[in-house]
Amino acid sequence: MSTTHRGPAESNGAHSVDRAITVLEIIAGLGDASVSEVATSVGMHRSTISRLLAVLEKRGMVQVAGARGRYRLGPNILRLASAVSTPLDVSVQGADICEQLAMDLGETINIAITLGDSAVNVYQASGPGAITVNNWVGRPTPLHATSSGKVLLAWLDERALDAVLDRRLEPFTAQTITDANALRRQLAAARVDGYAVTVGELEDGLNAIAAPVRGPGGEVIAALSASAPSYRLPPELMPQNAAEVMRAADRIGRRMGYLV
Repeated sequence: MSTTHRGPAESNGAHSVDRAITVLEIIAGLGDASVSEVATSVGMHRSTISRLLAVLEKRGMVQVAGARGRYRLGPNILRLASAVSTPLDVSVQGADICEQLAMDLGETINIAITLGDSAVNVYQASGPGAITVNNWVGRPTPLHATSSGKVLLAWLDERALDAVLDRRLEPFTAQTITDANALRRQLAAARVDGYAVTVGELEDGLNAIAAPVRGPGGEVIAALSASAPSYRLPPELMPQNAAEVMRAADRIGRRMGYLV
């Protein structure tokens, strides 16, 4: 049996490509950056980064940004971006990540967006351990009584949030939060924790966790949720599962243009 081994040149080439992409991501995240700032972020010597930036500048991937020694993304980045044929649809970009998370957790995973006064699921995946569940794709769900809805509310601007919370919050179960001040406290906690939960608030015996999916500039464009019966997802297990949901949401966000 023959085994393919990478030679030193191939390994070094792959490393150089990885390093170049990292440099571009750093500059994109900062808007513009000096050689020293990039070198510090990458953990490499200034001279190495300077040579790399010179190559990227020659290829139009970066350009000098005003003050000498600072760089921003160049015009060839836009040319490459325009050639991408896959639409930046969160349901498309997040499909395989949802399927993997459903397998990992064994539960039902959804991506939801805001549509009017509701959260609407645009993709759903069911894990091997999931009980028979409703297909919520395309169906409006209440913002205040779902974990996805709470995430979408938590990152609204104050005026838009007031418009939602000033209305009567309909109870769906005895656990539904219908007091606007109590809900505000939950939303504030979600912004700190990075995720929101519901405990039997839409359906008795159904608990859920959701995390924000961010797009360019860090704007929350969707929510990724995991739902399960309360006996499999009790409150004490939520923080552990929330960490996995947040990691998956960040992966989708990176595909949507969010630079962490």
